[in-house]
Amino acid sequence: MRSFVATSTILVTSLNLVLAQTLITVNLNSTLQEIDGFGVSQAFGRAEEFYDLASGPRQQGLDYLFSTSTGAGLTIIRNRIGSGGSGDSILPNSPGSPSGTPQYVWDGDDSGQVWFSKQAMSYGVNTIYADAWSAPGFMKTNGNQDNGGWLCGVTGESCSSGDWRQPYANFLTQYVKYYLQEGIPVTHLGFLNEPDYVQAASFIPTLYNTLKSASLSNVSITCCDSIGWPGQRTMTSALVSAGMEQYLGVITSHAYNGDPDTPLSTKLKTWETEAADLNSAWCATWYSNGGPCEGLTWANKINIGIVNANLSAYLYWEGVEVNEPQASSYLVASDGNTVTPSGRLWAFAMWSRFIRPGALRLSTSGSVSGVGIGAFKNTDGTVVVVFTNTGSGAQSVKITLSGFTPSSAAAYLTDNTHQVASTAATLSGGAVTVSVPAYSVVTVTLRNGGSPPPSQGPTTTAQPPTTTATSPVSTTTAPSGIHGMYDLRSWVYMQVLECLVFTMFVTQRSCISGKICYFVSSAV
Repeated sequence: MRSFVATSTILVTSLNLVLAQTLITVNLNSTLQEIDGFGVSQAFGRAEEFYDLASGPRQQGLDYLFSTSTGAGLTIIRNRIGSGGSGDSILPNSPGSPSGTPQYVWDGDDSGQVWFSKQAMSYGVNTIYADAWSAPGFMKTNGNQDNGGWLCGVTGESCSSGDWRQPYANFLTQYVKYYLQEGIPVTHLGFLNEPDYVQAASFIPTLYNTLKSASLSNVSITCCDSIGWPGQRTMTSALVSAGMEQYLGVITSHAYNGDPDTPLSTKLKTWETEAADLNSAWCATWYSNGGPCEGLTWANKINIGIVNANLSAYLYWEGVEVNEPQASSYLVASDGNTVTPSGRLWAFAMWSRFIRPGALRLSTSGSVSGVGIGAFKNTDGTVVVVFTNTGSGAQSVKITLSGFTPSSAAAYLTDNTHQVASTAATLSGGAVTVSVPAYSVVTVTLRNGGSPPPSQGPTTTAQPPTTTATSPVSTTTAPSGIHGMYDLRSWVYMQVLECLVFTMFVTQRSCISGKICYFVSSAV
């Protein structure tokens, strides 16, 4: 017997099949923040450029953004409320004074954003975020929609023309009404963008009461889209101190001078509403050297934001960009004829396809070296676990669940050669074992009744290199669903263990023909 055990141990070690398996427990009885979704913007005329594409690439671009079977499955769009200058404002001319009668203008198009909103809604998107970059210039201290300035009438800022807080609230409310007229319910409303100072507290109650008077109290007011997380932390503290949480629905921030990495001190939901790689040239790469435009880089940013900062939503800056190759500020590029997804799009897909609006984040215990872990329960009862491996080594993870017994499991992989492609997930005794290759994201979906999870991939298919085991490891072909050497190793390892147990305790002789460990017992 000692000879059998020793030989078996040497054999498994020499084949490099024993890879440490880490146990992760998901606790369905301990819930964290609600997830509202993931999204993009087509502001500043980009929606109109998108619409002007030929029907083929236009449809493909929409599918890349919103399809849950071939794209990212995004669930939030962020539209810009125009404030003049480029002719996109619903109030192009000053009424002369705050008490003057405004002459609103509506073209039913809004620089293509009405079309874009309706297209998103056709995919099931129902979170429409309308955001003003500025009040119209004639309402501001500098007389300009650009270059800073403040809304006339907020604390410490007066204008000879008077107090424009109420007219600005009316302006924003009218914009929401125009969208309702088009059959598009605006769910979230922002009134300023990347401010220098926190003076919002003297305007927020006015906007809140104006929406309420217009029977639009279901519209959630957001604030304040700071340029980065450190600035928003300061603004949030000031807003909370001023008692503004009672009027607001969401605290929003950008991520240009600091990524969301820790929770803000507020009881409100928090969103990251604008992030992008503005400096690198366009790239479609998943992983090369960890550069700022790569997909894995953004997969990790999303993971840190959702898991470490308790974000309820994560938005990239642009969705589809036409004929603008200079930067990586968008997820999908088009030259007018072809449409090319980036690795960043697939990073979003690994979250948004599977974690749907209304999902609750779940507590987990256990950790895996170099791997971020997020667990969620959808409103349909499915449980989703996302593994983001930024390390150079593959990992084997065993998932156990408290308060949930899965009846079926599926897993999906994105790395340099797969985009949301099915990969192996082994369900046994209520636990799930999955391999997480180096520099990859693996998303596991679990159900505890009904049909197995539907196939989510592959989508854009990069052909993986052929990996063949060499003798004497196996004389059989690995089952379908095995991707790459690490998955093959895990499968081989399981077969070895199965046959060791069978040999030791049942037959004391070789395993049945065709099993890869026939040579194990012959070596005893």
